[in-house]
Amino acid sequence: MDKRNDIIAGASEAFDAGGLRGAGIDGILAPSGTSTRTLYKHFGSRDGLVLAVLEDRDNRFMERLSQCDAAPVDAVFEVLRDWLRERGANGCMLMRARAEFGSGKADIVALVRERKRAFEEEVAARVEMETGREDAELATQIWLLFEGATAAASVADLSVVDAAQRAARLLVVAARERAR
Repeated sequence: MDKRNDIIAGASEAFDAGGLRGAGIDGILAPSGTSTRTLYKHFGSRDGLVLAVLEDRDNRFMERLSQCDAAPVDAVFEVLRDWLRERGANGCMLMRARAEFGSGKADIVALVRERKRAFEEEVAARVEMETGREDAELATQIWLLFEGATAAASVADLSVVDAAQRAARLLVVAARERAR
């Protein structure tokens, strides 16, 4: 792993534990054994590091999703369940960034919107694969189940992901029956 990736990995853990704004710079850099100067060399600023961590986490999740062999809509929940088991159920880091930075950091807010919009489009494509037609309302419903399960898992247990997956499955089956 190169130094840039080392910093991102360490910062990701520090942000999970202390929040994106609350994690101290020493805690962010300690896992990679990096100096503040190196952080600025690679990311330009602390906000640059936050953006890199958010992009990295989202890219990793989407990569896993693209490799999942489950049915298209089920895959969203299968990958979420595995992700939460491995990393802990701390809520979506993108949504936490949006909440922590509010509108004060336009570049972070723009990244969160862009990534969430891309995920909604991914869910819509998966709905179309399952039902054979575009269905924006169904895609939104399934996206909301995913986002709700992600948030609820942080205060409950991972069984909420199972419940969301079953609800999504029922919605897909009902959409197929309506289309006949």
